[in-house]
Amino acid sequence: MAEHIHRRGRGAALNPANPYERFHLEEDPAELDEKERRAIPTTFHTDASRTILSRNDSPDVPFTWSLNPYRGCEHGCVYCYARPGHEYLGYSAGLDFETHIMVKHDAAHLLAETFERPSWKPAVVALSGATDPYQPAERRLRITRQCLEVFLRYRNPVALITKNHLVTRDIDLLAEMARLDIVHVNVSVTSLRDDVTAGMEPRTSRPARRLDAIRELTEAGIRCGVMVAPVIPGLTDEEVPAILAAAREAGAVRASWIPVRLPGAVEPIFREWLERVHPGRAEKVLARIRSMRGGELNDGRFGKRMQGEGPWADILNALFRQTTRRLGYEGRAEAEAGSEAGPRAEHFALTTRHFRRSQGDLFGLQGGRSVNTP
Repeated sequence: MAEHIHRRGRGAALNPANPYERFHLEEDPAELDEKERRAIPTTFHTDASRTILSRNDSPDVPFTWSLNPYRGCEHGCVYCYARPGHEYLGYSAGLDFETHIMVKHDAAHLLAETFERPSWKPAVVALSGATDPYQPAERRLRITRQCLEVFLRYRNPVALITKNHLVTRDIDLLAEMARLDIVHVNVSVTSLRDDVTAGMEPRTSRPARRLDAIRELTEAGIRCGVMVAPVIPGLTDEEVPAILAAAREAGAVRASWIPVRLPGAVEPIFREWLERVHPGRAEKVLARIRSMRGGELNDGRFGKRMQGEGPWADILNALFRQTTRRLGYEGRAEAEAGSEAGPRAEHFALTTRHFRRSQGDLFGLQGGRSVNTP
């Protein structure tokens, strides 16, 4: 196996070849100085997209619209299903995904323009559909916050999903939205062990901080759910009951789970990490993933990709249902066909009846005119 250099604070240790590019540059570790071997900087690029909402028609994903302020993610989660999307931009799904971040500086303005169009029918928007809206750059760039200000101004409902305690910075906006029943926040908790998350999700908030976020949001009157995703059989599946109990104690009212997915280049990135960081468990983990994916490490079929199949999937599904029922989570526990991108809007009763358009300047709104919706 070729030598791969793991950089400090990064999840992936390699840059798989981009299938859409004719040439691929392979690093020679012998030519790297000590600084280059230890760290790699993040480069931010302007994303000049002129539309901001993505429409989804997948039967496995329970929302129609999503908004991603960033493409690529510094969190560096080794399992991230969004990694292959970077290949369409000319980058690799590996280190490039974590170190070349596309920033949509005009996101809030484009969102307001969308809501102003007569063709826009108010609906729940997932924030984000792919990368985390509260990744480290958000602390400085504040693009997600600007978008939330637009959601609040127009009273359009939004469902958030994040792994970062930074979401609590925006409690002032989220609490006001919660009073209107137009927001729900899902916090993703994959493990309660710092050693696991530090290697698997290097730049995310550690588990205790995520639980603190649920607690702070709940105390402010903001309904929170916990997303136990992805569940990695043989590595984190044993923690599912403990995660659900800790999140419930912190105030989470809903819960969902998804088994790990390894589409495209995510598979070699994940395998390299697993064999490097958890060599004693690697074969067990891979065997259990195959048992849930028809003998392969990934199954992209609709109806199967979000839930898996087979005895091990059935065991995890039953464990999840029994635990959520025992802990008193609200409603029907969502164990099947969940979404990485956020909660099922209908389960959180987010309303569109408050939606309104502006009376003039998109960002100088003093009032608004209501739009009747069903």
